[in-house]
Amino acid sequence: MNIKSLLFGSAAALVAVSGARAADAVVVAEPEPAEYVKICDVYGAGYFYIPGTETCMRIGGYVRYTAGVGSEFAGYGNNGKWVQDRRTGKWQGTWSKETKIELTVDTGQETEYGTLSTHIAIDASNGTGRNGLYSLDPKTGFIELADGRYATTSNSAWLGSAYIKLGGLMIGYADSIFADWTGYAGAAINNSFIQYGDAANTNQISYTFDAGNGFSAIVGFEQGYGDIIDSYVPHVLAGAKFTQGWGGISAVAAYNSVYEEWAAKARLDVNVNEQFSLFVMGGYGTDDHSKTNDYKPWGGNWAVWGGGSFKANEKATIYAEASYDENKDVAASFGVAYNLVPGFLIKPEVNYTKVGGGEDGWGGVIRFQRNF
Repeated sequence: MNIKSLLFGSAAALVAVSGARAADAVVVAEPEPAEYVKICDVYGAGYFYIPGTETCMRIGGYVRYTAGVGSEFAGYGNNGKWVQDRRTGKWQGTWSKETKIELTVDTGQETEYGTLSTHIAIDASNGTGRNGLYSLDPKTGFIELADGRYATTSNSAWLGSAYIKLGGLMIGYADSIFADWTGYAGAAINNSFIQYGDAANTNQISYTFDAGNGFSAIVGFEQGYGDIIDSYVPHVLAGAKFTQGWGGISAVAAYNSVYEEWAAKARLDVNVNEQFSLFVMGGYGTDDHSKTNDYKPWGGNWAVWGGGSFKANEKATIYAEASYDENKDVAASFGVAYNLVPGFLIKPEVNYTKVGGGEDGWGGVIRFQRNF
């Protein structure tokens, strides 16, 4: 048999086999058309439609690293962490460091009753803390550190916030209205040495009325954090604000149902020009029945906060802030918020604090934060 006969024979055999199997050939299904995610620009950047629904969703958050150093009275997180020298046994200061993440999920959908939206924030952090022997000053309510002190490391995760909104109605877990409504005490990292509201989030129900001309008002009921309600009467809050291009005026008041105390704050914001802005805020609260009124966490009955920021260029904003209360506590911060590239913030800051007209200290803190 020559090569030509072999090739013709093989070809004939293949044709015969193909013909025999043609009747029961496997039919491959056509691929389903791809359904691409559609952009939803109704609620801002980053939203997209959940496939098959009319709900828009955005996933975001940040990763940040913060390091502080300085006196034990230096402000942010009590920057001066105290540990024993391994060789001499003496107490000494050291760095305070924290890495934190926050993952947020927001949704929005239009309904016949207005926008139905949700917000979720999950937080987790690992960092150095300080523990030891503490005592509570019965007059000021401030916690003071005794000689027995040592550094610890914390690693924890928690619910940052979670709530539902339908039109002006809000139900869920979030920052206290007393802290949030008038805005926080500026851009400084060390903006809560003299606290301006409840230090923790709380379960709450509120309704916000927006007139559409810059005026809005809110009324809400909160469970509280340190002063968790011990009856069926919740903490009651109300506020109003008016904002325009030049700035705004806002005020909020709160009634603590546990101790039958109240507190109020008012704030003025002024945009001097496109680069320069100022704010001043004052608070007053009662302490007739208790020194632990959550809505008056500052020392004494009154406190003031103020500061300003200057946008030096597209990347850098310089800020300075100060605060003072009736207890003669003082806090001041100076820093720069520098956006190295879009979404990456570097924030060095210098702090000065003084406790009750006595102990004072200097400290510094630097933060690196990637927002997405």
